[in-house]
Amino acid sequence: MKVEQFYDTSLAHASYVVLSDGEIAVFDPQRDPSLYYKFAEENNARIVAVIETHPHADFISGHLEIAQTTGATIYVSKLLGANYPHTPFDEGDEIKVGKVTLKALNTPGHSPDSISIVLHDENDKDCAVFTGDTLFFGDVGRPDLREKAGNITAKREELARAMYHSTREKLMKLHEGLSVYPAHGAGSLCGKNLSPKSSSTIGEELQENYALQPMSEDDFVQALLDEQPFVPKYFTNSVELNKAGAPKFAESVSGVPRLGPNDSLEEGILVVDTRSQKNFKAGHLPGALNIQDGGKFETWLGSVVGPEENFYLIVEDENSMSRMIHRTAKIGYERNVRGVLLNPSGAKATSSSFELNKFKSNPEDYTILDVRNHKEVKSGKIFPASISIPLPELRERVEEVPVDKPIVVHCAAGYRSAAGSSILEGKLSGVKIYDLSDAINDFK
Repeated sequence: MKVEQFYDTSLAHASYVVLSDGEIAVFDPQRDPSLYYKFAEENNARIVAVIETHPHADFISGHLEIAQTTGATIYVSKLLGANYPHTPFDEGDEIKVGKVTLKALNTPGHSPDSISIVLHDENDKDCAVFTGDTLFFGDVGRPDLREKAGNITAKREELARAMYHSTREKLMKLHEGLSVYPAHGAGSLCGKNLSPKSSSTIGEELQENYALQPMSEDDFVQALLDEQPFVPKYFTNSVELNKAGAPKFAESVSGVPRLGPNDSLEEGILVVDTRSQKNFKAGHLPGALNIQDGGKFETWLGSVVGPEENFYLIVEDENSMSRMIHRTAKIGYERNVRGVLLNPSGAKATSSSFELNKFKSNPEDYTILDVRNHKEVKSGKIFPASISIPLPELRERVEEVPVDKPIVVHCAAGYRSAAGSSILEGKLSGVKIYDLSDAINDFK
């Protein structure tokens, strides 16, 4: 038997395969199925099962394509109400994969339809549990994502109470030596306090995880609901797309038009410019948003741009065209891309040069806009007189930004301030907009 993890750092998403006696089960797969096919080929094995622990909010799963391509059976909870061919997999159900057995547990809390799966090995021993978004290293899944999405909706407090019982009555009763295999690591927005650990056991989580410590149900609910991170715009759409099953990956991304620099762009369509802030500021299309090709591009694209919005995608060079389309596809946004192109001929707008020393000498002469999230601001303002509008809310709240002074935008490191300043440039006229960028480090 072999358990292999596939980790997507940009979404902090972990998927897994279990290999036994020439058969493979895939858990919570990424959108692009090629890595699982490669694993199967290298191990002279075939994929017989694809298991979804719940309909994911933060990424698009490749479960339907894998099943259609390999003939594997998709297993999900009957509560999910899946729109694709599947076999219900709920408490008491078991699957044989080679010489191992997979046993379902219903563990609602992150979602009403969440399941965890216990791995029973060829030595007749429970050895691991795949917990999806129910139990993470150092945390449990947030309970506030299914109030408006999915086959079953539930209020956050209801799901928080369900999580209390799922952890106490199911997961915490498992053998302490079981390895824990969650669907996310640190950096995911599906929890608020995920540990950067790369491995853990039930016993370690009982010792270290704040959510598994002795407390009343009411105290647990309060602790779990307190200071959850923001919900990106694309999350609800992802739940529905995963419930239906996404289009095939290669076909969908190949359908995105590649445009030339002199091709005309339709007026009124959003432009997302993924180039470095340096190149963006030197010349860009008026009104373009600078969401850079960085470590969390998918999250910020889906936080700033809504799932109903079409957009053009500007990339740095030829080599990055396919890669950036693939990144949009991770959250189901490849369908929104009207075309991808290099810097177009009409990119004549420039960003204002920032005189840092002038700002340091007279910060009161500027309106300072902090685009960090609420939790970051709550832990301490960097500039006492700054106003706070988190980046995911800025496009809808631009009118709240005073325009009687030049505006300086900052975040924690410079990525979000580049996006924030580009939003203001496109929405406000007659006022200077400056991006403090990584110079924010001079003020910490």
